Amino acid sequence: MATSSAPEPAGLWETLAAEAAAESPLWGDSLRPADERETVPVFSLLCDERFALGVETIYEGYLLHYGRPRLFDPADPDTALLLGDYLYAHGLVRIAATGSVEAVSDLAELISLCAQARADGRGGEAEAWAGTAALLGRGALAQARAELRDRGDATALGDLARAAVGAGAVERACCAHDLLVG
Repeated sequence: MATSSAPEPAGLWETLAAEAAAESPLWGDSLRPADERETVPVFSLLCDERFALGVETIYEGYLLHYGRPRLFDPADPDTALLLGDYLYAHGLVRIAATGSVEAVSDLAELISLCAQARADGRGGEAEAWAGTAALLGRGALAQARAELRDRGDATALGDLARAAVGAGAVERACCAHDLLVG
C-alpha cells in the first residue's frame, strides 16, 4: 500500500530534471522551462515511497514515447525516443538501488506490456501502470499481467490496484494518465 509520507513532489521533479541535465547537455536542452513543467505525480502516489522517484522517472520516459511529457519538450522525435529510453533505464537503476529485484522485474514487465499493448492497438495501459505501482515488488502480478498480455484484458490489474490502494486513488491516477496520453 502507498505510504502517507510520499516524497515532496518539487524535490522529486528537481532531482529528475537535474540528473537528466547532468547526464547529457541534450537532455538539459530538452527540459521545459521550470515554470512550464507539470510537476504532478501520477502513479508514484500508488507505490511505496522508496520507489516513487524511480516510478516517475520511468513514467516520464513512457510519456516521451507515447504521450505528453511533464518535464521535457525535446526538439524532435528522435531525441524524444532516446530520452525516453534513457529515463526507462535510469528509473530501473533507481529501483534496483532499493534492493528489490522483484520491483525491477515488475517494471521491466510493465514497459514490455505497454509496448505490446501499443503495437497491438489494445488498451489497458493505465490499469497496467496502476496495478504495477500499487503492488510493486510483491510478486503478485503474474496472472493479471498474463490476462492483459494474452487476452488484452486489464480488469485484473485494475482490480488488484483498487484492492491494494483504494478505488479513489486508482481512478485519480488513471484519469491523470488519460490526460497525459489521451
